[in-house]
Amino acid sequence: MNLDDYRGVWVFIEETDGVIEGVSLELLGAGRTLADKLEVPLAGVLMGDGIKPLASKVIAHGADEVYMIDHPVMKHYRTESFMKGVIMLAEKYKPEIFLYGATPNGKDLASAVATDLNTGLTADTTMLDIDMDNRLFEASRPAFGGNIMATILCKKHRPQMATVRPKVMKALEPDPSRTGRIIEEKIALSEEDMRTKVLKIVKDITNKANLAEAHVIVCGGKGMGDLQNFQMLYDLADAIGATVGGTRDVVEAGWLPHHLQIGQTGETVTPKIYFAIALSGAIQHVVGMKNSEIIIAINKDPNAPIFDVATYGIVGDALEIVPKLTEQFKQMRNQKGGEISYA
Repeated sequence: MNLDDYRGVWVFIEETDGVIEGVSLELLGAGRTLADKLEVPLAGVLMGDGIKPLASKVIAHGADEVYMIDHPVMKHYRTESFMKGVIMLAEKYKPEIFLYGATPNGKDLASAVATDLNTGLTADTTMLDIDMDNRLFEASRPAFGGNIMATILCKKHRPQMATVRPKVMKALEPDPSRTGRIIEEKIALSEEDMRTKVLKIVKDITNKANLAEAHVIVCGGKGMGDLQNFQMLYDLADAIGATVGGTRDVVEAGWLPHHLQIGQTGETVTPKIYFAIALSGAIQHVVGMKNSEIIIAINKDPNAPIFDVATYGIVGDALEIVPKLTEQFKQMRNQKGGEISYA
């Protein structure tokens, strides 16, 4: 393998029902930074059925090029068809770096492609950079239970690949005036070639809280003491229109379901306001919330690591402070006619 033959940063563009997933737009923003450092084009890889109108949106969000396969067999994600499409493009155009969202489909596709291309893959990365001295992609992620950050290199194989968690990177503001090149490729596939068939798409319509979309989050840790004390966080959340989340310890204790866990093994969130209450701020939690706009920490330990990332900190017993905050917010809400704005 001649590594010098490989140039360019690629982002796999994940779409559902004609809508590009947010993580793909976030990766175009991160990819733009990497491509500019390397002085190479940034490309989006777009596959589906009837997805040609999306190419201009990919360019507006930072791409110089879009490699596109528009084919009926790509209407729904299947490992087999998408893997064949990506491998065909990668072998023909030889990207240097290839980024995927750490979504169920993105992780499935990236691992299959890495195996077939005999290259490396760093999973669930939270930081991306370039070692310009050696022209190596640096993909960093928490390791050893989140106690350290490990930077992983792929020195001898290409493309250098990584999956990146949603909400970790920031999408660029779209620029409709941007222009770019659209390269449409054909692939010799038919529905009869597929070993798996999509019979029915069933959407989850349960009314579960969605941390990823919440503007305000109240997150509690084991420092709340017990399940009964933890309930006071719901009172605070009700007073300010927030969603309740928790640390891994809280979920393992059975105080919250897993879909409300925030951190390395849970959700990554970027709310406008994040209350970090009675939690220490271990790195495995911080990687899931550090990009919040405002972080308000409450902890009785003045040396708790959470204060290192907090915008505002309150040193004291959460069991005393939270009820007082709740009462103050209720009074504010009543004065404002029942509404609190976070615009």
